[in-house]
Amino acid sequence: MELLKQRILKDGTLENGNILKVDSFLNHQIDVELLNEVGKEFKRRFSAEKIDKILTIETSGIAIAAITAQYFNVPVVFARKTDSKNMDRDVYESSVYSYTKDRNYNIRVSKQYLNEGENILLIDDFLARGKAMEGLIDILDQARCNLAGIGIVIEKGFQEGGKLLREKGVKVESLAIIEKPVDGNIIFK
Repeated sequence: MELLKQRILKDGTLENGNILKVDSFLNHQIDVELLNEVGKEFKRRFSAEKIDKILTIETSGIAIAAITAQYFNVPVVFARKTDSKNMDRDVYESSVYSYTKDRNYNIRVSKQYLNEGENILLIDDFLARGKAMEGLIDILDQARCNLAGIGIVIEKGFQEGGKLLREKGVKVESLAIIEKPVDGNIIFK
C-alpha cells in the first residue's frame, strides 16, 4: 500500500533494536484518514472470505480493527492483556511473549464473544516474530472458530513471524513489508 509506505518513510523512525516507531500516526496518535484507507485495503484483500468477526489484541490493534470492521459490517472482539473485575471469568486464554516489552502476557477473550464455526479475521498493527498471532490462533482453536486470515499493517519481513505463518498455510496480508533496515533507513519488500 503505497500511501502507507510513504507515511512510514516520512514519519516513521528506527530505534535501537530495529524498533520502528510509528506512534505519530498509527499506535499512539492515530491518523484516522490513513486508517480509513487501511480498512478499505483490508476489505479489498479479504473480500473473497466470509468474515463473521474481527479479532485483535489490545491496545494498538483496536483502532485498526474497528475501522476495518465497518467495511465488513461485523463486530470487533479484542483480547485483553490485563485482568479486570468486569471481565467475564469464563474465557479463552493464551500466553503471548512481547519482545518490545520483554515479558509474557496472558491474553483473554470472553467465551461469549467467539462462537464455534465463526470465520474470524485477525488484525494487528505489527507482525515481527508472530507470537501475538500465535496466541490469537490458539484462542480461535480453543473456540473452534475458523481462521479466515491475518491482516497486518506493517510486517517486519526480516523477522520470522510472517514466514512461519505462511508456511502453515495461513493467508497473511501485510500492507507494508519492511525487508530490512539499512543504516537507519527503511527498505520495503
